[in-house]
Amino acid sequence: MLNVNIHNLSLKNPVMTASGTFGYGEEFADFVNLERLGGFIVKGTTGSHREGNPYPRMAETPLGMLNAVGLQNGGVEKFCAEVYHRIKHLDTNIIVNVSGSSIEEYCSVAEQIDALDKIPAIELNISCPNVKKGGMGFGTNPDMAAQVVNEVRKVYHKTLIVKLTPNVTSIVDIAKAVEGAGADSVSLINTLLGMAIDVERQRPYLSTITGGLSGPCVKPVAVRMVWQVAHAVQIPVIGLGGISTAADALEFLMAGAKAIQVGTANFVDPAVTMKIIDGLEDYCNRHGIKDINEIIGII
Repeated sequence: MLNVNIHNLSLKNPVMTASGTFGYGEEFADFVNLERLGGFIVKGTTGSHREGNPYPRMAETPLGMLNAVGLQNGGVEKFCAEVYHRIKHLDTNIIVNVSGSSIEEYCSVAEQIDALDKIPAIELNISCPNVKKGGMGFGTNPDMAAQVVNEVRKVYHKTLIVKLTPNVTSIVDIAKAVEGAGADSVSLINTLLGMAIDVERQRPYLSTITGGLSGPCVKPVAVRMVWQVAHAVQIPVIGLGGISTAADALEFLMAGAKAIQVGTANFVDPAVTMKIIDGLEDYCNRHGIKDINEIIGII
């Protein structure tokens, strides 16, 4: 009933978790049945160890949160040598979010992940700043986005998902560019750039001043962008941004997403993904839907 396909990936259901909100999956094993998920995406992985940004780097906002964690992770070698062996037995799609500050770093990380048998896909995070271009995000320019995807495509041979930033004038142009460069799927949206100020202390809440806004407050923007992109590309779209209920997930599916990711809601309710899967099953039963694909893209 809930099975969907993302390129060569077969998902038991359309519910996945978003990178940076679910650790390496094992942190949530006491709260959810990881193998019931359509898949989960591990935290952003870079070429070398990163400590991330100075604290404070998270702040609550009305109906959402700001974060500027800064891709804290142990690096790709540690992931391959240690983390991979702890989670590779799980019967679900384990996807690695790949990040970098240069095309060379993206390619190096992707190539190392490509060698891991139990990792069927990567999610390329092109919201990262390109240090060789003065810090401009790879994903904010169609040519730069296409260039990094094209180079990664040469060394990575499994399903390549590209995660798109909403901080652009036309996300459709970026989606078309990465599709043309060889992406098998796109996921959207990443966080919106935001800022919050502590008026009593008269300073920003975050050490980095600005950060990524996520949570229910971004959902209408995310649904709109998913709808636009789904009508503009031929590759599968994965929707995310403020999903916390089955009804939220259904909005994205009806807008054209083949699957969805749950992010910030995991912090509020660690078992939220199981409730969303249950809710999707209940919706299909109540509406006589025998295949979730019947409603995908009906808007």
